[in-house]
Amino acid sequence: MEKDKPIAVPADTSRRVRPEILVVDDEYFNFEMLKATLSNEFSLSYAGSGTSCLASAIANPPNAILLDVCMPGLDGYDTCRLLKNTPETENIPVVMVSGLESELEQKAGFDAGCDAYVVKPFSVKTLIEKIKALV
Repeated sequence: MEKDKPIAVPADTSRRVRPEILVVDDEYFNFEMLKATLSNEFSLSYAGSGTSCLASAIANPPNAILLDVCMPGLDGYDTCRLLKNTPETENIPVVMVSGLESELEQKAGFDAGCDAYVVKPFSVKTLIEKIKALV
């Protein structure tokens, strides 16, 4: 009799590690929309303000941050500056997401240190490509 040969078992792709993305937006509905469209590619968590973003990013550093520009209190630009000037978070890629589409607004985002700037409304495919290029 022939000995049993090992059988190759395909890897369980449902358990693959997905990059952690911190979504920062003062509107929880926007997080829900992103979660519905991005959860197959990424593991998403939520912060409702710039201050909670900083605390969360230091305590549990994500692979990237999706950061809304227009938020009360600490806006996206100031949050990005703080993230990029804090040793624990300075290397986390930041994608600013905004309805502000002028070149001046986008320049302000890059001057604050963001790695990419996406204008709302955006193509989900484009957003996924930008995030994947950074993580």
